[in-house]
Amino acid sequence: MLIIWNKMKKSIFVYLVAIIFGAVGVLAFSPFDYWGLAYVSLLGLLFVVKTSDKRTALWGAFLWGLAFFTFGVNWLHVSIHYFGGTPLIASYLLVVVLSGYLALYPVLFAYLVQRFQVKSVAIYPVIWTFTEFLRGWILTGFPWLQFGYSQIDSPFAHLAPLFGVTGVTFFVMWVSAILFNIGNALFSQPRKLNVAVINLLLLSIVGYLSAYTSQISYVKKVEKNGLKITLVQGNIEQNLKWEPEYLYKTLDIYQKLIAQHLGKTDVIILPESALPVLENHMQPFFTGLQELAYQSNTEVIVGTVYQDEKQDKLFNSIVTLGNRIQPYSIETENRYNKHHLVPFGEYVPLEIVLRPLGNVFNLPMSAFQSGDEIQAPLFVKNRHLTTAICYEIILGEQLRKNMKKETDFILTVSNDAWFGDSIGPWQHLQMARMRALEFGKPVIRATNTGISVFIDELGKIVAQAPQFVETTLTYHVSATEGRTPYAVLGNTPIYFLSLLLVFMRIFHSWIRRRIQMTLS
Repeated sequence: MLIIWNKMKKSIFVYLVAIIFGAVGVLAFSPFDYWGLAYVSLLGLLFVVKTSDKRTALWGAFLWGLAFFTFGVNWLHVSIHYFGGTPLIASYLLVVVLSGYLALYPVLFAYLVQRFQVKSVAIYPVIWTFTEFLRGWILTGFPWLQFGYSQIDSPFAHLAPLFGVTGVTFFVMWVSAILFNIGNALFSQPRKLNVAVINLLLLSIVGYLSAYTSQISYVKKVEKNGLKITLVQGNIEQNLKWEPEYLYKTLDIYQKLIAQHLGKTDVIILPESALPVLENHMQPFFTGLQELAYQSNTEVIVGTVYQDEKQDKLFNSIVTLGNRIQPYSIETENRYNKHHLVPFGEYVPLEIVLRPLGNVFNLPMSAFQSGDEIQAPLFVKNRHLTTAICYEIILGEQLRKNMKKETDFILTVSNDAWFGDSIGPWQHLQMARMRALEFGKPVIRATNTGISVFIDELGKIVAQAPQFVETTLTYHVSATEGRTPYAVLGNTPIYFLSLLLVFMRIFHSWIRRRIQMTLS
């Protein structure tokens, strides 16, 4: 009985460690930005996985993931409860269910580490990268809260132009594994202290190389002043936005804010689905704005809800007005239609089965179709803007496929009003900053309630509007030319490195067995 009780006490301790260190990991991300806690959180996970029996390790990894994701994506309950009409308790329960699914990927990590008795510090990040790839791919993927994003303000941020956020995440897990091995050698295996010292030396070298890469410039500005761009933040309350009687109030707000800058700025940008009505039904408004924009020599970009009547498809779209080379019409090709839709928010899987079950499956505008995966950049004021709508900005590889040699800026529009005054919009902004750093291109981000910002090619915010304020934000944005290594190669180097490390480990094990057989 005493042995059983001691095992139970150890398991309970491991589970508590898992929950605490899982939750702590969220503090590494915005708006908290304690980037060092990313390593602390993963140290906790490695402790759970490596110091426990298989059953305890798997349950511990699940609890780590459950705590990490429940705390990290708790903001989802805002849209489910306040705008989906789901009771508060049920909305939180749905977040926990989603987090339970996402926690399966750390469980898979723990299983593979246990199954193959991983000891090499180089293999931990390989396995973690594999499980993160699956998380970003299965069921269209949910690659939110990758630890690489937490390093945007750390000394290691400049690994991003080389290897992207996947490479930075790989680095974070690798460093965490080294630190775990050092601690393990110091406290439980003193004879392996020399190995720990070598690992520490490797860590120092990588840190130095990371700092060195910050001095390398892969892109350069090609304009002194650039375009004068104005972001319009309408601050339309989400619970009022789709009410038919509020449409005229919305139009008044945007017409007033646009009029203040016509003829005074080069480009005016409105947020995602700025006007809560079909673009097709508002042609007098759009053609009138096209004429005003043309006469004032100011181009206007508007997030719309657009129906392609030829294909009978509904799109979350962005369209340009006032362009002298490609004037606006409902059939204009100077348009971007969102490709990667959010499940349940913009389309409902198995909708015949799910839509009758409740309001949570019937959010406003949850019947969109996907635009083409590869689309031409928007052509605005003789510049080319590669575009991502809302959620798409977190998909680095999709954006990379759409980046062209002539791309000057990255444009993203969003409506984070769905998530109220939560940490969600701040996490979203952090990911937009990472895209700027990865590609070496300025990011222009226009939102309904915030956070509207201009981000330079180094991922730094250079101008920011306050949240939940009806306002505009103007800044001169200069284009850059050149391509970062990540823009050229994407995640290929990290995946190749992962395969190489696995083959090296297999070869090393094979050689060691052969030597042992020879000696015996």
